[in-house]
Amino acid sequence: MRKSTIWLFTGVMVFAFIGLLYLQVTYIRNMMESQEQQFNEAVKRSLYQVSRNLELDQASKVLTEQFDVARKKYLPKNKSITYSQRLITREQQRLSITADGTGTTTTVEIRGGTEIVKNPLIDIVPSYGKNDLVSASIDLQEAYQERYFDLQDLLKEAMKILMKPDPAPTIEERISFKSLDAYIRSELANNNLMLPYHFAIIEKDKHIVYKTLDFKEDDMKHAYTQVLFPKDPPQKLYTLLVSFPDQQDYLLRSIGFIAPSVAFTLVLLIVFILTILIVFRQKRLSEMKTDFINNMTHELKTPVATISLASQMLKDGGVNKSPQLFSHISGVINDETKRLSFLIEKVLQMSLFEKNKTTLKMKELDANDLLANIAHTFVLRVEKIGGALDVDLEALDSTIYVDEMHFTNVLFNLMENAVKYRKEDVPLELYAKTYNEGDKILISVRDNGVGIKKENLKKIFERFYRVHTGNRHDVKGFGLGLAYVKKIIDDHNGSIRVESEYGVGTVFTIALPYIHG
Repeated sequence: MRKSTIWLFTGVMVFAFIGLLYLQVTYIRNMMESQEQQFNEAVKRSLYQVSRNLELDQASKVLTEQFDVARKKYLPKNKSITYSQRLITREQQRLSITADGTGTTTTVEIRGGTEIVKNPLIDIVPSYGKNDLVSASIDLQEAYQERYFDLQDLLKEAMKILMKPDPAPTIEERISFKSLDAYIRSELANNNLMLPYHFAIIEKDKHIVYKTLDFKEDDMKHAYTQVLFPKDPPQKLYTLLVSFPDQQDYLLRSIGFIAPSVAFTLVLLIVFILTILIVFRQKRLSEMKTDFINNMTHELKTPVATISLASQMLKDGGVNKSPQLFSHISGVINDETKRLSFLIEKVLQMSLFEKNKTTLKMKELDANDLLANIAHTFVLRVEKIGGALDVDLEALDSTIYVDEMHFTNVLFNLMENAVKYRKEDVPLELYAKTYNEGDKILISVRDNGVGIKKENLKKIFERFYRVHTGNRHDVKGFGLGLAYVKKIIDDHNGSIRVESEYGVGTVFTIALPYIHG
């Protein structure tokens, strides 16, 4: 698949995911706004009904008191009636008139309010004979009409007393805070709002008259308000404040069923992005591997062709007569054989990356001795190009547990890189050192070569990656050496870091745990 096709596919999928997330977020926002609006309306209805209940309670209390005062003051003594009788409605009245056989006694039964009141008919109408029931009924109706008008006069007088400009009672005298709390809880429950709340009552100047223990001044900023007794004079108005500390959690719980869908969409988006990244990485590795194979094939052709030519020359009988020519051809075959061995070793190194764990033959070695032996072997190569190799063995605890072959290859690779990436006009200065730091032994290899740019430092340990200038490789290679070094160090439970300044030089530092003696 071409890279442009992958990018097109990626763009379409990302656009689809972003659109889906946008729709879900928009839906959630609209749901939150709708739930919040319904919550606000339910709270306002509840608080309005609370205020209305308080007004009705006060009206009932005041009218009862004033009615009794007016009754005692204005009702004639021979027309004294009880409060329960006054509340009798036309639908609640039931008049039962019974006459005995002689027609000498009758009884009136009146139902009103929550109690039954019985009065003798003698107090209302005179007695009648058993044949005059119709006349008795008419007289009874007239008697009750008279009492109705008396009751109406009493109510008028009670209202006059109530409207007199008496000093207004305090809010504590007008309402019971315990009853107020019960009203709030009841009305919220009637509107299906079962969540904790705090409330307070403030005056017109926002002075707090009463508050619950858990009500704080910060709650006033987000509290719902309701004016109590709105018909009072403006300067004497009180306001009820109710706040809900768990309001946001309550609203979120109401739309909690949507959250999993958003989470699943985000998971799918993350998985998709990771999949695309893996596809690009695998495509890049595939391209690098193809380049490696092409490059390796080209590199193998040269030594094979040289060895083939040398072997054909050995068949010539004249070669045996010239020891100098025979020695030259043998040297060529030997050099090209070493070159083939080196190339084959690179292929074998690449095969290591296909395994999760390298098979290592671990044993105890002295890092100082190992580095000294490698330096002794490598010093001739450095001196051949006009350079110098210096070794400093400072580590006191130098026993390590490593695979000798692979760890030797690691140090050789680091020194070979110093030779490859040296400056052409400056003699190579290669410096190897061992020292202890904490419970680890550190081995560093420093050079004064061309260095590495900062943007390339993070990539030098990747397979097939090679630092190059423009379109031309500075030196031959396959981009496997440092990747091999990193893998072997990781398999030894060690670490490697690199410090470099472009144009100045590079320092590779290996850290391994040492064996305590």
